[in-house]
This record gives sequence, C-alpha cells and structure tokens, in this order.
Amino acid sequence: MHADLLFLNGPVLTPEGRTATAVAVTGDRITAVGGDELRDLAGPRTEVVDLAGRLLLPGFQDAHVHPVPAGLELAQCDLTGARTAEETVAAVRAYAAAHPEREWITGGGWSMEAFAGGTPTKELLDAVVPDRPVYLPNRDHHGAWVNSRALERAGVTRHTPDPADGRIERDASGEPSGTLQEGAMQLVGRLTPPPSPADLRAALLHAQRTLHALGITAWQDALVGNFLGMPDPSVAYRDAARDGSLTARVRGALWWDRERGAEQIPELVEKRHELSAGRFRAGSVKLMLDGVAENGTAALLEPYLDACGCVTANRGTSFVDPGQLPKYVTELDALGFQCHFHALGDRAVRDALDAVEAARAANGPRDTRPHLAHLQVVHPDDVPRFARLGAVANIQPLWAAHEPQMDELTIPFLGPERAAWQYPFASLLRSGARLAAGSDWPVSSPDPLQGIHVAVNRVEPGAGGPVFLPGERLPLAAALTAYTAGSAFVNHLDGTGEVRVGALADLVVLEGDPFAVAPETLGRMRVVLTYVGGTRVHAAADA
Repeated sequence: MHADLLFLNGPVLTPEGRTATAVAVTGDRITAVGGDELRDLAGPRTEVVDLAGRLLLPGFQDAHVHPVPAGLELAQCDLTGARTAEETVAAVRAYAAAHPEREWITGGGWSMEAFAGGTPTKELLDAVVPDRPVYLPNRDHHGAWVNSRALERAGVTRHTPDPADGRIERDASGEPSGTLQEGAMQLVGRLTPPPSPADLRAALLHAQRTLHALGITAWQDALVGNFLGMPDPSVAYRDAARDGSLTARVRGALWWDRERGAEQIPELVEKRHELSAGRFRAGSVKLMLDGVAENGTAALLEPYLDACGCVTANRGTSFVDPGQLPKYVTELDALGFQCHFHALGDRAVRDALDAVEAARAANGPRDTRPHLAHLQVVHPDDVPRFARLGAVANIQPLWAAHEPQMDELTIPFLGPERAAWQYPFASLLRSGARLAAGSDWPVSSPDPLQGIHVAVNRVEPGAGGPVFLPGERLPLAAALTAYTAGSAFVNHLDGTGEVRVGALADLVVLEGDPFAVAPETLGRMRVVLTYVGGTRVHAAADA
C-alpha cells in the first residue's frame, strides 16, 4: 500500500534515539519507520515531506495550560510584553484610549517584578483610567491590580476584612492599595462582564492556532470550571469537540471547589460524562493546594523569612484541608479520576504525596496517573516518593532560572537552604520519577522550545548571567521526552508521544536538529510543520 504521508531524509526521533530517517503515515497512524527503503511507499497521491536534515519528532503536549483565558487576554489589555512599570502603565493607557466603548478595562499579564514589592498601586491606574473600573490579573493569576473606581464598585474599603483565602494589600493608613491577592481577587473579579459563549469559542480557537504553531498537538486544560472570575471553558470545549473544530487532543481537569468537600464529587462524575466528546475528555480533577511563593501563599513546611532575613509566622496557605485531602483523593481515585495537584511549596507537595499514598493503600494500584504541577520547592525527603508512588512530576521549566521575580521576590524570603530545593528536575529524574512538562500559559510562554531551553540550560533564552542550580539541568533527550511521551502519559494519550509503528501520527518538524546545535541556542529554534492524526494543522511560511 502507498502511504498518505511520507517523511524522508530525517533525522527522526524515536524511543531508541535518532535511529531512523523516514516515516510513513496511512490514515491517522504511523505505518512504517525506517530509512531509504520507505521511498517505495510513495504513490501518486502521497504527500512527501523532505525533512532535509530537520528533526521529525512526536507532537509536543502541554500537561498544564489555560488556553481559553490566554486567548481572551490576547484580545483584551495584554500586558505580557511589558517589562517595567512605565511600559505597563503606558500599555493600559493605550488600550483604554483605543477602547472607549468598554465599560471595564480587563486583560492582564503584568509582571510582579516591574513594581516595588510586586504590588502596584491604584494611583498608577487612576492616572490613566480615572473614569472606568480596571481589573488586571498578574501573569501568574494569583493577584490582581485594580483602580479606585473598581474598588468603589465592589465596596472594598479599609473596613473590608481579608477573605479567608486571600489578602487585600493595604497602604500605611490601612486603605486598600490596589493589589488583591488570591481569594481577594474575587471581590472585584466577580463584577467584571463575563465573556459570551462566542467570546469563549473564539478564544479557544485562537489559542489552538497559537499552540499548533508551536508544535503542540495535545494538552491538559488545568482549570475547567469556575474559579476567581476566570471563565469556564467547559461549553466551548464541548461544542468544539462535537463539531470537529477542536483539532487538538485535550484532557480537561475539572475544578475542585476548595470551599466545598466530598459532596461535590457526584457533580464531578456527572460533568465527566456530560463534557466528554470527540477529542475532549474530562477525566481529571484539579486540586489547588496552595498559592505562589512571590506573595507568600505557597504552603511551606517552615516559615517564610522577611526582608531582613528574620523568621516570620507565615507558612503560606493550604486551600484544601490537609486532614481531609487523603479522603477526597482516595474517593476520586476509586472513581477513576486522575488527580491533578497544584503543589508549589514543600508542604503542599508533601500533602499531595501523602494523599496519593493514602489512595494507593486504600484502592491498590490503579491507572489513574496522578500528577503534581509546579513543584517549586520540594523537600529532599520527598523526591524519591514520586517514583515509589507512581506520581508524575509535572514541571514548568521556564520558571527555573534567575530573573527578577526569582531573585527579588522569592529567594530572599525562602533563605539559602530552601532556595536550593527549587525545581529539582534532575534530582527527580535520577530518582526514577516520570517527568511531564507544561507551560501554565498565560502565566508564561507556551513555547515548548523555550521551556526545553531552560530545562537544559537553567538560564532564560537570550540571557546571560549565572546558571540557576546547575546540578538540576536536564539532558536534552530527557527534556524532549517530558514534553512528548511524559505529557502523553499524563494526558492518557497512550497512542501518542512516540514515533513508532501503530502510534497516532501527531508529529512535528523543527527547522533544524536540536541535537546538532549548541545548547544555548535551543530557544531560537522554531517549529515549521505540525500534524495531528496525519492532518497538517500548521505550516510556517518557509516550511
């Protein structure tokens, strides 16, 4: 039989390494992997791709991403390119001037390091948007910047108490200063105009085009549900999956309402059935255990330090009761759900692993594939537990580098010992843990090649300066595996993630061979072709 699609003149990355130079695809499956002998499979209707020395590899998969909010932000006041307070304020001014019809100014993506202490003030926004409310989450979406008009609309004053799961930043006199942390975001966020179903669908399809252009063929949406004013992408996914416009393969992580307990589990079972269609499966549950280190809400075993290096009383925040967590996870595991944990601080990591251990003890081995995302601070005692429990380490490599947020807002408040426990990628790999990888977009760039660059170099693309914990650098092959086979495992897409006969033809062609270039140039490499099930979903202009 002739192939429908034939790649020639490799290299081709297979599970055995770069051992092949040609791949044949028939229908949606890989039907042959080899060398020049595959030329005989070319027929009159075969699409032949001359790799010309460019690497063919499995499609990248993102194991933790938020495409719909990212797509919405791209269409709103997008602050991700601003690096200073002046640039950020100028971007808000320009957007507001260009959209006089908008009742609210919304969007987000500002960088904490652009502002003193990571907490911008309402006065900066009042100076450029005095007449309309402004609500702008930061790039990690654990805090929001608001102006005076927004605080007035929400009735937030010096007398408003902090919510149990958040904090209102205040000035010296006790007045709200303009930054809302964690659960306090919802004091204003709940008032912002919700996106329409058409907006959500457009955002999903815009994000999908962006991800395909970066070689991403599948992902796990890390928040399907309602949380702190973030839009619920459920219906957009369901409808796109049913009508075929969802060309990616997507696993949805249903949001665990941290204000409730086990009584929500029957609802999650119902949602899993209702939403799963086509290329979308809602088989995971997202449990957000803590916050982020930069605002002091990541859950730590020992207290944070203050700016002077003294021990404080703050150990961060546990959003889900650690005493109840093992029970919840055991019940979810018994029902066949995958548990997807946001676990950033070492206490949150330990709580998640303890819950997985309880589920294993109660239910026995099950193919539920629990995974812990972020893993900023991991106590050395817990590193070997991942392999022992079969818990996947879901890493976001772009964060593992020296940059202002790390150097100014994190390391000083962790202290030297804990700072050395951050993002222990190589330690996890050496311990036998399975690695998956993701971006957390729009928190950071969704480009897998940027993430691979940092995983290998522990330096931001294009940056000089010191290497961040050089002993935790990953080999290139391991980083690529995390973004392909590792994330495919997490996403329960066992027919993907590898170039082998019988696998689905989810494939990517790079502009060169990353194994043949200097490691410090990896971040400059691009994707030129992306295929899902043998169908081309992206082609660069110079492909």
